[in-house]
Amino acid sequence: MTQTTPRQAAVIAGIGYAALFVLAIFANFFVREGLVVAGDASATFENIAESETLFRLGMAAFLVIFLLDVVVAWAIHIVFRTVDQATSLLAAWFRIVYTVFLGVAVVFMFAAAQLVSDSAVRDGFTSEQIATPVSLLMDAFNYTWLIGLAAFGVHLAILGVMILRSHIASRALGLVLVAAGAAYVVDTFAHALLSNYADYADAFVAVVAVIAVIAEFAFMAWLLFRAGRSDSTTAQSDGPGSADGSIDRTDALV
Repeated sequence: MTQTTPRQAAVIAGIGYAALFVLAIFANFFVREGLVVAGDASATFENIAESETLFRLGMAAFLVIFLLDVVVAWAIHIVFRTVDQATSLLAAWFRIVYTVFLGVAVVFMFAAAQLVSDSAVRDGFTSEQIATPVSLLMDAFNYTWLIGLAAFGVHLAILGVMILRSHIASRALGLVLVAAGAAYVVDTFAHALLSNYADYADAFVAVVAVIAVIAEFAFMAWLLFRAGRSDSTTAQSDGPGSADGSIDRTDALV
């Protein structure tokens, strides 16, 4: 792994990103959002109890995401350390922090599954009494992951800034990564600061989803098809530009 080239690392990161997209769509949108009913603990409990296998597959998918994100963080660091090793390492650490929070969030899913499925745990309690803690555990999953997404947003913003400073990729990609990172951070702070966040939730979710999908799909495509090639990584670790201090723009995507 110490001999991994930036191009090899870019392909690994790109393939990892593609897998993350598929897993996240299944685990988050199909399983979690499909089974958890906001504000209705009984419906959430019944959905999980009736679709326990699906719920556990969602947990497994989140676990794969948790592990795969570590590899993606490592691979992206190798790609960007040719630009600025210290800043690339900082970006990798922020992604690792996000990944740790996701792993902690999955613990709450395990606890919810235990409450739903373990008859010994449920002994002496009615379904209605179990429904509330199950719903709270799924809320805890959401808020733990939400905090992690703030760190993920900083990770994207740092990558975008490195692209803008080094011209290792197109300026448009750098800008959209910064915008996506800012959207994640703003959304997390909005949850914390707005007691009536629910009134604006649809708008926040739409903005974050649109910007993030555009940014991360573009980033994935760049990793798979362009990043790490000898003609696109002219930036050196001592800063953007050529040896004489000028910026070489020939390697930027158009």
